[in-house]
Amino acid sequence: MPRGTEVDGGGHVNTPAAPRDSADAATESSSPLLCPSAQPFMEGARAIGLVDHAGDDPEVAYLERPLPATDELLAMAAPLRPTEVFRFAAPCRPDLCSHWNGAACKLASRIVDLLPARSLVLPKCNVRGECRWYAQEGRAACARCPDVVTQNEDPSEEMRAAAMPR
Repeated sequence: MPRGTEVDGGGHVNTPAAPRDSADAATESSSPLLCPSAQPFMEGARAIGLVDHAGDDPEVAYLERPLPATDELLAMAAPLRPTEVFRFAAPCRPDLCSHWNGAACKLASRIVDLLPARSLVLPKCNVRGECRWYAQEGRAACARCPDVVTQNEDPSEEMRAAAMPR
């Protein structure tokens, strides 16, 4: 993946929560699950974290509460792209997603399979109860979630592999 490529996404830890039946998740029209690695222009997008670039690898620090992805919020990222500064969540759109295989989010599966867990202690998260990744992969997804940065200029080989739609 070339530098600067948009990544719409980022061993198992603990026992995952029981995954939801994909038919149940697909029919949740009143409260759809959220994609925790959404683009800021998606309908219903909200910032859920700030990207910290201070360490060797970027890491997401979660906000206490989500902030709507307004023009004013997105402008605060300048001169960087909003995805370099913020992590966004939005209602999951399987019909528009290259990571959806018809039954599950393959990005969530690859993140769990390919990325090491950051910690056994889960990060404070303001969307876990609505998160597609958590509903599908449980705690194992949460243990890797802070490492998933939408705009990563120098991703690890594992992150490149996890981010590639297949």
